Amino acid sequence: MKQLEHMIERIILASRWLLVVFYLGLTLGLVLYCVSFLRKLYEYYSKVMVLEETDAILKVLSLIDASLVASLVVMVIISGYENFVSPFDEHEGKNQISWLGKIDAGSLKIKVASTIVAISSIHLLQVFLNANQFTNEKIMWLTIVHMAFVVSAIFLAYIDKVMSSSKKGKSGD
Repeated sequence: MKQLEHMIERIILASRWLLVVFYLGLTLGLVLYCVSFLRKLYEYYSKVMVLEETDAILKVLSLIDASLVASLVVMVIISGYENFVSPFDEHEGKNQISWLGKIDAGSLKIKVASTIVAISSIHLLQVFLNANQFTNEKIMWLTIVHMAFVVSAIFLAYIDKVMSSSKKGKSGD
């Protein structure tokens, strides 16, 4: 019976390698999103001399938004792999990322939530700069959704703080 238990445990532990498919898929998605970013950058470059200041700001905000999304994807790929599949091997300190191995699932949730708030803020700023293209009701709902993201991020940070202080309290006993 003990052998069966060990075999089941090995299978369950090995199943974490299935996550690699998801991380590789996210990497491919990141490559495709990079192509989309380059298209946006080319459009901005080709129109930069004829754009009004507000339109130029909107284009730059769109590029910032894309970089935040891409950074979020990289953070999820790297920290997810590190936390759930296998730690990265250190190759004589080369290409070592400073936060590698320091982001647990709770910290990742907070970083994801704060990045979503930043992306939502940029989108809301874009809406405000083009307010004449939106109804007041639409702007109100976009603001409410943004505030829901903000409140959620604050609650996640609070919960993480409570959890980390309770862990420190238990380890100090």
